[in-house]
Amino acid sequence: MKTKPRLSFGQILSMSMGFLGIQMGFALQNANASRILQTYGAGVEHLSWFWIVAPLTGMIVQPIIGHYSDQTWCRLGRRRPYFLVGAILTAIALILMPNAGIFSAFLPAVFVGAGFLMIMDASINVTMEPFRALVADMLPDEQSTVGFSVQTFLIGVGAVIGSWLPYVMLNWFGLGDATSASGVPLNLVYSFYVGAAVLIITILWTITHTKEYSPKELAEFSATEVEEEKPKFTDLFRDFVNMPKTMLQLGVVQFFSWIALFGMWVYTTPAVAQHLYGATDATSPLYQQAGDWVGVIFGVYNFVAMLFALCLIPISKKLGRKTTHAIALVIGGLSLISMYFITNDQMLILPMIGIGIAWASILAMPYAILAPALPAGKTGVYMGIFNFFITIPQIINALFSGLVLKHVFGLEAIWMMVLSGAFLLIGAVTVMFIKEKK
Repeated sequence: MKTKPRLSFGQILSMSMGFLGIQMGFALQNANASRILQTYGAGVEHLSWFWIVAPLTGMIVQPIIGHYSDQTWCRLGRRRPYFLVGAILTAIALILMPNAGIFSAFLPAVFVGAGFLMIMDASINVTMEPFRALVADMLPDEQSTVGFSVQTFLIGVGAVIGSWLPYVMLNWFGLGDATSASGVPLNLVYSFYVGAAVLIITILWTITHTKEYSPKELAEFSATEVEEEKPKFTDLFRDFVNMPKTMLQLGVVQFFSWIALFGMWVYTTPAVAQHLYGATDATSPLYQQAGDWVGVIFGVYNFVAMLFALCLIPISKKLGRKTTHAIALVIGGLSLISMYFITNDQMLILPMIGIGIAWASILAMPYAILAPALPAGKTGVYMGIFNFFITIPQIINALFSGLVLKHVFGLEAIWMMVLSGAFLLIGAVTVMFIKEKK
């Protein structure tokens, strides 16, 4: 059996460059989708119900894309066709979501906006899952942590740019109080346009600068023989039942991590607007000011994640992957809880540092722990199945968090930050029960 050659840092960087564009679009969605939907008329207690389309489409799309990308081979390669199609669809959704009001003659703008949110997230999932599998395809096991950490670094770069774009458009390009025909501030609209352009450019960079291994070459790197008959789609269910034990244990960690992240993304803008700005009307200038500031602080946590991602490599070598991830989740959980005690919007930068540390680890360490435990030839499908442990907790949060917010917390969204922090702390405890493959 041949050993996969080690790749240079530049090759690993080019291989994951498209993640920069993906995360730029993802950051624009995370920081601004709630206030766009509120501008279209959604109530704060209903926001999570509109957001449910994002994880629901991810749960459906990623395993299917993982299965078929494992079996695909054409002139463009194995994973790269999915990068390209997903990028084009995501760019279209980015352009149309802040302009959903122009379709209000057919449906209420809030439902059209939610529909474009669904298309955007489904398309991001089409593009994102093969990127995870590509790292496992191309890199030897000893470089897996480097590969996923570089991906996290590029995710951080894209997320910082995407999060700060509306603020930059507002203050540097003078797009102040003007709004589009849909009622969405122009600084948001143009930010989504830029995000779409960067996404296409970075995906094309990866496609043109990465040469994938052919199925024959991958078979030579594997201890298993090449299957004469291609796996059927129905094998997906058998693969789910027979998932590696490490993957199931990681699933528990992912459950608590992603139920926390979803709560943070959905409720940070209303939490900051209510708790620190005293604003509840999403169409008011004060609420939009709070929304722009949330974009800035989200950029801070992504900037921290970008830098800390590179620190994960030496830290995990020293402490081990499990311990590193557990510590990061504890820091993130305490940081989210601390937001309740902050009385100055500038001070929100401090907890964002801790959240950035947790976010970097969530994006890299579970995949670094998982990759060596996956059977050869099924990397894509198992990466897709692993996405269940990301989407299911988000769906649960979406279904019930609005009810909790209304009936338990009296519509005070800041308490959703505290609850999200508690979930991260529970996730940190569950990390220590994982038995990883050395």
